[in-house]
Amino acid sequence: QQCCLAALERQIFDFLGFQWAPILGNFLHIIVVILGLFGTIQFRPRYIVVYTVWTALWVTWNVFIICFYLEVGGLSKETDLMTFNISMHRSWWREHGPGCIRRVVRPSAPGILDDYSYVSVTGCVIDFQYLEVIHSAIQILLSLIGFVYACYVISVFMEEEDSCKY
Repeated sequence: QQCCLAALERQIFDFLGFQWAPILGNFLHIIVVILGLFGTIQFRPRYIVVYTVWTALWVTWNVFIICFYLEVGGLSKETDLMTFNISMHRSWWREHGPGCIRRVVRPSAPGILDDYSYVSVTGCVIDFQYLEVIHSAIQILLSLIGFVYACYVISVFMEEEDSCKY
């Protein structure tokens, strides 16, 4: 439940930043969490197994996002990787983080359209990349808790199945 709410919160902020790769990942995550909950309620171990496999992929994705924003291994947060090179949008937190003061700086050359490269942001209490890392770390923590719980539920279901055979 908390995992789904945290993913929904993250989905909203990724939509605000037009980050298409995380939007797609969050959408899939929400669907699989719902499937896992359904599998738990309806005693369907296969659905829970799908959830556990997805959880491993989700943890991997969030580790990638942490590496991306911390620029580990040659990754750069200045690329359009998260938007599939469709738009110039970036993390919503870049301009709207706690304490951030956003000013639009007019381009020096005439005829150049305003875009994100001409936005000045100052006074942020915490840099946007660290907010993104915190979001991913929370997702990893919730996913690991969900993974352990799912493994427990699967084992309980399997024990009940074995006891019904005798």
